[in-house]
Amino acid sequence: MSPLSRPSRLRRLGLCVATGTLAALTAAAPAAMAADPQPVGQRAEATAPDPTSDELSASALQREHEAQQQEARQEAQQQGQARPQAPKRTYKGRVIAKPYLLLRDKPTRSSRIVGSVKYGSVVHIFCKTKGDNVDGNNRWYLLTDGTWAWGSARYIENIGAAPKWC
Repeated sequence: MSPLSRPSRLRRLGLCVATGTLAALTAAAPAAMAADPQPVGQRAEATAPDPTSDELSASALQREHEAQQQEARQEAQQQGQARPQAPKRTYKGRVIAKPYLLLRDKPTRSSRIVGSVKYGSVVHIFCKTKGDNVDGNNRWYLLTDGTWAWGSARYIENIGAAPKWC
């Protein structure tokens, strides 16, 4: 082994370590950004999610929805009304995945699993978006039952009208 080959191997090793560290930090950044450091009462002042993002975060949509509800309540109180007048459209669906449907934190098949729903269960749908293709269907529904999570529309049969777009 020549003495000149050692520095190049060390440089390559250092480059690999630096690249791995950068990749780990990049992967951890979205999770750190998703943490909501604001108290619940101040969520109405939160900024909107980045519209250029191609992946929709269920928690970001949940915070946005809660902020809109808070603003509607405040406006109703200022006008002396008991509740907002805007009618809320609810969408429902039935799970057709056997034995259960996996719920995810983003509308992708590779995202983190946050729960599951049993076959035949009726779920409440907030909205729909395009995501990963599942058996020829690229639509995903944001479910609002207990936790805000994404379920593939391939395994959810609509009951009534189709949900609105997110």
